[in-house]
Amino acid sequence: MSKGTTIKEALAKWEEKKGCKAAEAEEVLLYAQIPPVEKMDASLSTLAACTKLSLSSNSIEKIANLNGLKNLRILSLGRNGIKSLTGLEAVGDTLVELWISYNFIEKLKGINVLKKLKVLYMSNNSVKDMSEFQKLADLPCLEDLLFVGNPLEEAHSQAGDWVSVAAKKLPKLKKLDGAPVIRAEEDEED
Repeated sequence: MSKGTTIKEALAKWEEKKGCKAAEAEEVLLYAQIPPVEKMDASLSTLAACTKLSLSSNSIEKIANLNGLKNLRILSLGRNGIKSLTGLEAVGDTLVELWISYNFIEKLKGINVLKKLKVLYMSNNSVKDMSEFQKLADLPCLEDLLFVGNPLEEAHSQAGDWVSVAAKKLPKLKKLDGAPVIRAEEDEED
């Protein structure tokens, strides 16, 4: 089996294709590398100007080495092998959007460090416990959540109460699974 592409190699390919330095770029897209990136290594720390980083469709199992990304606002890690949300501390004060659908996340430990997170796309993961979902209530800015395809959502959708349950647990939510959240209280205020 071939060894995966390193972040350093992926950045070199990106620079050659784009004709500019990754360290100066605001948007760095390293998705679907061949062979896939397996590890978020220390080379990521060179991306000081980066506001949007995509590492989707690779073989990454662990979030790591985000220390140098002081301006990161959007992180895309969908379609990897990630099982945990730990490792986000370094971007806790800047990250506004986290796209992490199609992974293997069961527990939301570590999500609470994302103080400015407004958008969380984490469809098709493995969250099944309401106690885990409740951790999203600790995100003071969360407005847009894509959660479809998680066992918890599927069970409540079958019961017909997913939107009401999610809206009750996350009172600041404005959009759930692509649709606006409409609350009865808002209707009464108008």
